[in-house]
Amino acid sequence: MNQQKRILSGMRPTGRLHLGNLHGALENWISLQSQYDCFFFVADWHAFTSDYAAPGDIRRNSWEMVLDWLAAGLDPKQSTLFVQSELKQHAELYLLLGMITPLAWLERNPTYKEQQLQLQAKDLSTYGFLGYPVLQAADIIIYRANGVPVGKDQLPHIELTREIARRFNHLYECEVFPVPDALLTEVPVLPGTDGRKMSKSYGNCIFITEPEEDIRRKVLQMMTDPARKRRTDPGDPEVCPVFAYHKLYSSQEEVAEAAHGCRTAGIGCVDCKGILIRNLLKRLGPIRERRLQLERNVEEVRAGLKDGIERARKESSATMERVLEAVGLSGSFV
Repeated sequence: MNQQKRILSGMRPTGRLHLGNLHGALENWISLQSQYDCFFFVADWHAFTSDYAAPGDIRRNSWEMVLDWLAAGLDPKQSTLFVQSELKQHAELYLLLGMITPLAWLERNPTYKEQQLQLQAKDLSTYGFLGYPVLQAADIIIYRANGVPVGKDQLPHIELTREIARRFNHLYECEVFPVPDALLTEVPVLPGTDGRKMSKSYGNCIFITEPEEDIRRKVLQMMTDPARKRRTDPGDPEVCPVFAYHKLYSSQEEVAEAAHGCRTAGIGCVDCKGILIRNLLKRLGPIRERRLQLERNVEEVRAGLKDGIERARKESSATMERVLEAVGLSGSFV
């Protein structure tokens, strides 16, 4: 019997992954899969909370994302990988949890109004958008997860999940759900090519499996310290997006040399970018090659997902049996 603690996490499918996704979540997932009983899922129902009016890309984006997961190192033999919409048990638990979750808990969610402001082009005044933390809670506790790897910005969501799990156990005098802990992860700050947060909506992303020539072009076009207007001007590496990448992809010696060269004008921005390009391509090359191999062997990918979905179905069905028994709805009515 597997005695490892179980963790669960998911991603909304937005297509191919960029470097922010790699360092913000995926690399951490890859390291965790050898330490925990891991469940990682494509949160395609969650995509409908903001893209319900134009859902045509969700299925294709889900496939693109899974290929990038596998190319980067997620292993379906080590982790359970599945697609949320394949497990109707999530929706069943979401419905029941929605009945017991106080409206005030959802209205005080700090990201609710923030995302409405950020996505003003979309009508997000829907029940689904307000209630998506309940669906998120169902995703987590239906697998009786012990922990959820998150960054600091997601802590309010995990605390809400903990409160919902406690409320269910208290109301129905049971211990169906473990109360999951947040596994806080440090997310490195990785700006986009224009210095803003890396986001597909800004068009400032470097994708983990894009062609070498595109990566070269994007890095060469990256903004640097705006105060460094001429080659002979000294700069401040800490305000330069290129230097943030050096910290992740270059050796300690190269990072030190880049910092010193920037401050003393001993190195030009083009030369500094050239060092980064070499290191970035070296790091991403194997991922891109694995992605190409996966595209040529899609049946193996589908087989791994099918196995994950079946395992997830077995676990979620077992939980729902206990849930329905706790609320008095187990067995056939007639």
